[in-house]
Amino acid sequence: MSNKTKVNVSAYRKRKEAGEKIVMITAYDAPGAAAAFAAGIDMLLVGDSMAMTVLGYRNTLPLSMDEAIFHTQAVRRGAPDAFVIFDMPFMSYQVSMEEALRNAGRAIKEAGADAVKLEGGAELNPLISRLVDAGIPVMAHIGLLPQRIQTSGTYRVTGRTPEAAAKLLDDARAVEAAGAFAVVLECMPADLGGELSRALAIPTIGIGSGVQCDGQIQVLNDVLGLFEDFTPKHSRRYAELGRITREALQSYANDVRNGSFPGPENSFQ
Repeated sequence: MSNKTKVNVSAYRKRKEAGEKIVMITAYDAPGAAAAFAAGIDMLLVGDSMAMTVLGYRNTLPLSMDEAIFHTQAVRRGAPDAFVIFDMPFMSYQVSMEEALRNAGRAIKEAGADAVKLEGGAELNPLISRLVDAGIPVMAHIGLLPQRIQTSGTYRVTGRTPEAAAKLLDDARAVEAAGAFAVVLECMPADLGGELSRALAIPTIGIGSGVQCDGQIQVLNDVLGLFEDFTPKHSRRYAELGRITREALQSYANDVRNGSFPGPENSFQ
């Protein structure tokens, strides 16, 4: 489906009610955003994954508000009519309600985002409600929480025990009650992803949580093969752009060194 018309949050609940899958992908710059929107992607997430995929950090934690705003502005310029979600960086919303509101406001006013995303469950209810009351749409995020890697110690599947599954169901219902318009479900058993999706009126966007979710989110670099060390289990490569890019640059370097570039067609008289 080609998405050429600006939509708002209510459209995604209607998509769920109609049984239409929602497609979401990360975007970090203008060319990537333009390509994703032209391809008919429904939502663009300016993910804090940019800390690793674009900026070279070891994990997502060092990303700053200014860096996230800079990249979101580029995404907005590349896809003016896309629905763009700003992934709130680590410690941009955990310090105080006031600071969280101020930073989320910057995401909307300065960066041009349509919504913000927060990692966490029921403990974020007061904040989600406050942001929504202020007119800022919120996408929640439960399950595996990359911003809590320092306390969890590893990236692992969540919700495998009855107690953990019940906690995730409680979290999902809580963020919905607080006013979130959608929720990301990351790395949980597929059956649990389906159970949560059926329990909620708001759309669920899965990443490693099974096909029964109302939509899917993937990291652009994984889908395009720009990160070649490994492919996460939850992802699928649709291209090998890392290899193609490397081979193209090697050909360019060879042509410069052997004198075949620039040729007459690349030179001025």
